[in-house]
Amino acid sequence: MNRIKGILYAAVSSSTFGLAPIFSVTLLMIGFSAFEVLSYRWGVASIVLTVLGLFSGCNFRLSVKDFKVVFGLSLLRAITSFSLIIAYQNIASGVASTIHFMYPLVVALAMMFFFREKKSLWTLFAVLISLLGAALLSLGELAANAMVGLVAACVSVFSYAGYIIGVRTTRAVRINSTVLTCYVMGLGTLFYLIGAFTTSGFRLVTDGYIWLIILGLALPATAISNITLVQAIKY
Repeated sequence: MNRIKGILYAAVSSSTFGLAPIFSVTLLMIGFSAFEVLSYRWGVASIVLTVLGLFSGCNFRLSVKDFKVVFGLSLLRAITSFSLIIAYQNIASGVASTIHFMYPLVVALAMMFFFREKKSLWTLFAVLISLLGAALLSLGELAANAMVGLVAACVSVFSYAGYIIGVRTTRAVRINSTVLTCYVMGLGTLFYLIGAFTTSGFRLVTDGYIWLIILGLALPATAISNITLVQAIKY
């Protein structure tokens, strides 16, 4: 039963996460910087989840040891989103997302070879097929900016895999899913705001249409995607 729940949570997480390129690229085309997009994305999502967590009675207190682990996980998660949006700026969002979605294979290999999970021939076959698919996507002459996009997408694969492995194999696995997600996104927001204010600045949005795009990015593509991911990992 837990396996079925995990698969369902993972399916919801991946399908809602797939909405992120639509909203992210729209904001980038309007003129938002990568740091601004991510600040709004993670900031709004963390506020909404924190409010829901408080209403549901979640305890947000963490020990020093737990906070250190969560801080490290938030860095990995922040790197993932930043590198992925850099990829969106330099290559087709579909290609970037396809490469990014190789992260389950990195997780599977790491868990098999470093954490002694049961090896599976089907998993190894899936790894080979996915590597072949990524190679075919990357064929052809690449401009300098395209190479930047491909490298950024690959960085997102390994940082996201590191985040998932960290959630599964550290003290974080015992932290409430909502609480863990709120801390990861809240700290990520802080990182992005620092990046925004030290580079191109941060604008306050007053346009209703833009807020609809931000909400689409922050709620289904971020809040729901991330909390269901954590639940999937635990199951």
